[in-house]
Amino acid sequence: MDKLQAVLDKFEKQPKSKASTNKKRKWREIEQLKEKFQLEKELRIYEDSLEHMLDEF
Repeated sequence: MDKLQAVLDKFEKQPKSKASTNKKRKWREIEQLKEKFQLEKELRIYEDSLEHMLDEF
């Protein structure tokens, strides 16, 4: 019975580690996309203000 439990434990642990790795990778990708969109938004704000300043001159 102990050998059976050891084998079952081994199989149960493997997918969890792979799944958590994939989950972490997905969250990293999501965070990178959020950061990219935030930077693009900030750049648009600066670009608009720069165009406005150039129009004044």
